[in-house]
Amino acid sequence: MGDRKTLRIGVLGGAGRVGVALRRELCNRVHTIRVLDLIKPPELSANETFRQTDMLDPHDLSAAFEGLDGIVHLAGIPKEAPLQEILAVNVTGTTNVYEAARRTGVGRVVLGSSNHVVGCYPRSAQVGPMDQMRPDGLYGLSKCWGELTAGLYWDKHGIRSLIIRIGNSSVRPMLPRSLEVWISPKDLCQLTMIGLLHEDVTATTVFGVSRGGGSWWDNSLAARMGYDPKDVISDHAAPEAFLPDEEGPVSRHFQGGRYVAADHDGVIRDR
Repeated sequence: MGDRKTLRIGVLGGAGRVGVALRRELCNRVHTIRVLDLIKPPELSANETFRQTDMLDPHDLSAAFEGLDGIVHLAGIPKEAPLQEILAVNVTGTTNVYEAARRTGVGRVVLGSSNHVVGCYPRSAQVGPMDQMRPDGLYGLSKCWGELTAGLYWDKHGIRSLIIRIGNSSVRPMLPRSLEVWISPKDLCQLTMIGLLHEDVTATTVFGVSRGGGSWWDNSLAARMGYDPKDVISDHAAPEAFLPDEEGPVSRHFQGGRYVAADHDGVIRDR
């Protein structure tokens, strides 16, 4: 593994909700953090700097990555949106991130992917990193592109990526489904550090979920790399998360929940 005491990282999307929460955990574990976003965050720690960065501008990204050892990529549209927006931001933007990493010699990327890459699997299935992608919408489909891009840049350029299929990263679990998929900032930080430092990372996919969840996913690879989640999901959950699930039959059947139900014709197809 590398040396965390000298690690200089950039957090792309570091002013967003997930980025802010993750940075609070990361700032005591790395040497410096360069916050890369369009909007300056309200607060910066002593070892953080801000650089306004547009990931749709390849030259701007390259300048922002200079001198960094690794990138945590959390930027993009975090939900369903029209196709042209998804293509412009999540698809083109992520491609720009990897190309900028290649140009500037950044050897590590922690890629914030999503459980919605496999959201069309039934909840009765246990899905592993090597199973076929089954996205549940355009957002999930864009994350498939990101994961494949990470693989391409490992195969052709040797850039190492830990692809984290993040479950639910809300402030606390609010819905019954979130009891299965929620991840705390502390546990997300632990996975991020594995991605930045572990010597066995290539284009490696893991699931981002805290203790007490994750029964839908085979996360044994993350465990072999040292992931040992500390936060118990139920300890952080809001009372409403324990109420009966009022979602419809499609949402309750599929891992992606209401993302699958959107525009679904109501016929449940298992394969």
